[in-house]
Amino acid sequence: MPSPVAVFAAAVTAVNRAAFNLAVVLVFVIVPIMLIEVTMRYLFNSPTVWGMELATLLFGPYFLLGGPYVLHLRGHVAMDLLYQRLSLRARRTVDLVNLPIIMAFCLILLWYTVPVTLDSFMYGETSFSAWNPPIWWTKAAVPIALFLLLAQALAEFLMTLTGGVEAAPMDAGL
Repeated sequence: MPSPVAVFAAAVTAVNRAAFNLAVVLVFVIVPIMLIEVTMRYLFNSPTVWGMELATLLFGPYFLLGGPYVLHLRGHVAMDLLYQRLSLRARRTVDLVNLPIIMAFCLILLWYTVPVTLDSFMYGETSFSAWNPPIWWTKAAVPIALFLLLAQALAEFLMTLTGGVEAAPMDAGL
C-alpha cells in the first residue's frame, strides 16, 4: 500500500499534469489567433479589434499553468552544472532548503493576488479597450497557478524528505 505522502504527491502531480496539458492546448488556440491577426493586418490592412488582446490574455494562463508541472520535471532554470556534481545527499539537502523557499514565495504572492483577483471578479473588471472583454479569468490564473505551484513544491518536499523520490525525477509522461 502506498504511503499517504506518495498518494498526495501523485494526486498533486496528476492535477498539475492536467493543467500543463491545458496550457499546451492553449498554444493551439493562440497561434491561429495570431495568424488571423497578422493576416488581417498585413494582407488586408484591416486588423481585428480582438486578436492581439485575446492572444495576450491567453498567454498569461498558458505561461502560468505550465510552471507547477515543470517544477516536478525539474525543468526550471537551475544551477545544473553545480547541482549535477553534488552527491545524492547534498542534492537532497539543497532541495530541502530550496522547496520551502518556493513555498514561502507562493504563500506571500497568494496573500497579495487573491484579493486582487476577487476584486476583479466582483467588479466585473474589463480591459477598457475597444473590444473590452472581462479580464478576471486571466487574473484568476495567477493565484490558481501559485496554489498549484505551492502544492507541487509541498509534494516534492515531502517526497524528498521521506526519501520517496530520486534526485532528479524525469516524468516524461506528458
